Amino acid sequence: MVQLTVNGKAQKIDIDPDTPVLWAVREQLGLNGTKFGCGASLCGACTVHIDGQPVRSCVTPLSEAEGKDVTTIEGIAAPDGTLHAVQEAWIKHQVPQCGYCQSGQIMSAVALLKENSDPSDADIDAAMAGNVCRCGMYTRIKAAIKTAAQET
Repeated sequence: MVQLTVNGKAQKIDIDPDTPVLWAVREQLGLNGTKFGCGASLCGACTVHIDGQPVRSCVTPLSEAEGKDVTTIEGIAAPDGTLHAVQEAWIKHQVPQCGYCQSGQIMSAVALLKENSDPSDADIDAAMAGNVCRCGMYTRIKAAIKTAAQET
């Protein structure tokens, strides 16, 4: 039994603690916004926050999240449903093409802006370097992050 908080809600999951966080949130909790991409921590599609820090959930065992706060893409909007500033900027800049990588991209961008409210292009490049977008929307992603930074 693993105990953790996911998107503000205490959870007890009866699962092997070596199971990756990704599969626990998707298969056990039904939170399907976090995507499986590569399974090797290379693409960033599975990015979630653990205690506010972005992590690759495909390689992070539940045992590392036990007793901690996990936030998935489903948990960044306000309780009333108001989208996070990064989500709003993503829409404004029409970032998604296929959309598959977007939850991981957004989670990395949210973490960046939490640490740095006015990131330079180099800061954005460094923070987002581990997130792959096969559609090549990097220019739009950067523009959306800059817009979200201005609005937060």
